[in-house]
Amino acid sequence: MLIRYKKAFEKIAMGLLSFMPNEKDIKKLQQTIKQYENEENWQLFLWKIEDDVIGLIGVQLKDQLVEIQHISVNPSHRNQGVGKNMLKSIKQIYEGKTILPNEYTAAFCENCNDEEV
Repeated sequence: MLIRYKKAFEKIAMGLLSFMPNEKDIKKLQQTIKQYENEENWQLFLWKIEDDVIGLIGVQLKDQLVEIQHISVNPSHRNQGVGKNMLKSIKQIYEGKTILPNEYTAAFCENCNDEEV
């Protein structure tokens, strides 16, 4: 289930973000989290199964465009369709808008075999 990011999930979100190749530095991670907390057009969602947060997806809203900025799944839950389910949920939330990956999320989105992303 996709839920909106809350400050209480900051450490979990930072851990998941650290799997992104462009988010290895702690200062960069802190800046990214602050961006999601403070900018209205940046939205971060967490994928939760029971009581565990196992993935995240972050988007930037630009008029009719939704750009996927970050997408990450806990390594122990990879290859189980979590990424694909997160993308499907984002499509439902932003129905009618164009959803595109950025340079860092394009390969992941392609691996999810999702025709529209």
